[in-house]
Amino acid sequence: MPSRNNTQLQRTFAAMLLLFCSATVCSQVSDVRFTPSDDYIIDKTFFKLPAGRSIGATSGLAIHPDGSSFWVFDRCGPENCRGSDLAPIMQFDRDGNPLRSFGANLFQRPHGLFVDRDGNVWVTDDVGSRDIDTVSEGKGHQVFKFSPEGELLMTLGQPGIAGDGPDTFNMPSAVLVAPNGDIFVGDGHGPGSNARIVKFNSRGDYLMTWGSFGDGPHQFHTPHALAMDSAGRLFVGDRGNSRVLIFDQSGNFLDEWKQFGRPSGMFIDANDLLYVADSSSSNSARINPGFDEGIRVGHVDDGRIIVFIEDPDGNGSQEGVVADSDGNIYGSLTAGMALRKYSPSMDSRESH
Repeated sequence: MPSRNNTQLQRTFAAMLLLFCSATVCSQVSDVRFTPSDDYIIDKTFFKLPAGRSIGATSGLAIHPDGSSFWVFDRCGPENCRGSDLAPIMQFDRDGNPLRSFGANLFQRPHGLFVDRDGNVWVTDDVGSRDIDTVSEGKGHQVFKFSPEGELLMTLGQPGIAGDGPDTFNMPSAVLVAPNGDIFVGDGHGPGSNARIVKFNSRGDYLMTWGSFGDGPHQFHTPHALAMDSAGRLFVGDRGNSRVLIFDQSGNFLDEWKQFGRPSGMFIDANDLLYVADSSSSNSARINPGFDEGIRVGHVDDGRIIVFIEDPDGNGSQEGVVADSDGNIYGSLTAGMALRKYSPSMDSRESH
């Protein structure tokens, strides 16, 4: 996230563009043509792992509500946690030093991560044991809630069982908890799985479902990421359709944005800036013309892009993204198996 002065400068630039094009066209053109920012310095060593441990494919990244620490959800290696005794949920302090880890031997393939306003850690395990082998039954297709200390407080879904009912999931990709405690699950990870949003109350009681497989306004092709703005709108990263969909909390469609690329991870900060990690626009057969991988930052009110940080590796598969109150952005990668910190350069800070 740029400094406040930098943000104001880019808002002014965007306002000038609006004089020459409609809001929808402008947001798309400004994104597709946006020159990758050189105002950020990448630190690949900010997060220090415990001795003897290396980072695996890391799909989940979150920041504690008070900004005091970071949470990471790691796949124990390049693919999944099968046969590993590593604890995939890790907490780091604001300097990137390890604090604690937990969750060993509970997950097949760690995926979504969210930390609620009370500091509880929510994660999804998107692949069931029966999808992989017949040896380690009873894991996967679930959502877990842990206390900050690692105590298991709640589970949703049936262990290792895929389904589309009110008490089963099929490859849940993401989870989010609203300020009132309602739980939203992005249930599905592509063809052969589900393609829906499932809503529960704070006790885990089923409330409603919406969505099906497709590209319509109430359909999904991989609801891979969830975020919520200050107005309570639910943002869904529909990665397979290369778009962000916006709903109210009752599932009513509000808007569709395609200027953020293929969203794998999303985060909305206290200033209502939307951060989107694009992990796959041009590194697979399902190319998204005009877009490169990286992080895009825009306004939740109209979707205007103000920053694009290009993935320097081009095939890092950056999935997680968060930002702190100092203007730093953090990313986690799956294929690249890495954690990064993106800090505004000194020249950028001084020039604005």
